[in-house]
Amino acid sequence: MPASHPLRMKGTMMKIYLASSWRNKDRVRTVGTVLRQNGHECFDFTNPGDHTALPNGFHWSEIDPDWQEWTANQYRDHLLNHDLSKVGLAQDLGGMEWADVCVALMPFGRSASLELGWFIGKGKPAHILLGDDQEPELMFGLATKIHTNMIELCSTLAEPVAA
Repeated sequence: MPASHPLRMKGTMMKIYLASSWRNKDRVRTVGTVLRQNGHECFDFTNPGDHTALPNGFHWSEIDPDWQEWTANQYRDHLLNHDLSKVGLAQDLGGMEWADVCVALMPFGRSASLELGWFIGKGKPAHILLGDDQEPELMFGLATKIHTNMIELCSTLAEPVAA
């Protein structure tokens, strides 16, 4: 299991990194709003804000409208060499480093899976909020906690955590 978060008092604000898929952007924004209403700060990759280099988040379509047709070589070259992808990666990684905790919102894909794994590897709390249509995933057992609804998630984030 991941290492515990340093002791915090009930009601103390958390810095939360929201991990998910662009296909899930409405849910990401809704969950972010609820968490902010509960006193937390959130890094929302779909709308990271004016203080970031890409305030509307990173989109492959800004590099090439036909990005979904790329070959493996084109993908690798754009991922590693394009200025926008470098900025997008640095922006998201900065949000991850800033955050105390990750909340991954199902359904999600490859990027959010890597982000979740990064948090687990760093010993930072990593929570998963399930959606309505779930397929069992064995590796989710590495998460700090799996939640089935927002009430449960908000309650857990408000609980004191032992050092």
